[in-house]
Amino acid sequence: MLTDNFNLDAKSISRLSSRGLSLKTLKEQLNEELELSIELWKAQGLHVIKHQGYYYFDTKFIPINQAEFCIVDIETNGSKIEKHQIIEIAAVKVKNGLIIDRFESLVHTKEINPHITEITGIAADDTTNAPQLKDVLQRFKLFLGNAVFVAHDVKFDYSFISKSLQKIGLEPLLNRSLCSLALAERTIVSYRYALSYLNETLQLNPQARHHRAMSDVITTYGLFLLSLENLDEDIKTVEDLIQFSKEAPRLKRPKFDPLLELKKEH
Repeated sequence: MLTDNFNLDAKSISRLSSRGLSLKTLKEQLNEELELSIELWKAQGLHVIKHQGYYYFDTKFIPINQAEFCIVDIETNGSKIEKHQIIEIAAVKVKNGLIIDRFESLVHTKEINPHITEITGIAADDTTNAPQLKDVLQRFKLFLGNAVFVAHDVKFDYSFISKSLQKIGLEPLLNRSLCSLALAERTIVSYRYALSYLNETLQLNPQARHHRAMSDVITTYGLFLLSLENLDEDIKTVEDLIQFSKEAPRLKRPKFDPLLELKKEH
């Protein structure tokens, strides 16, 4: 995702998150002046800092309990960015395990497929008085700031929001991102990792209404906290956490669905 929006190659991005990138390598890949690029990246949610002569993502040095994570969920009226749009977006900002801020909005739209209404419970009439997409996205971008973008199966939400920002004339996202599904696969033993299944087995959000944005955000928040509780002690910084979520071995899944067995017993 970051590789698509960033004017650096994958190897350089990896270096920024780990061993650091030299000034020479950084300048070789930039079209603009270094200082200008760093300011532009900051406006897109990404902080690059200099440390002992090398450049890094600031998240390389931010402890997990001091970082701001923004847990996000969107509902859309289809999966193709070319012809569909966000119809609901919700997010909570989390620091040291606590929710410190919230964002939630429906988005005005003229058309929602009956199938989508059936899944989400959102009809076009529900959005009649909702703000336009441009207004909602501008406010969401300010809310997100430079927080780490967290979502369940993060690629869809991150990409859809980033491309939606471009559609309204803004720059794409560059925030560091974290997938709660990938993190759960490495910290929680489960037969399946769909959010609804995890909620049913772990009771993360007793008031859950699946496929409503804020409800799914609160469920993901519960899952995120549980994953953090199960982390090894040597995972200390945000970049440690991101790397762990991508590269650590997945936990072995049970052979049989414990939820199905439990239902059989009852």
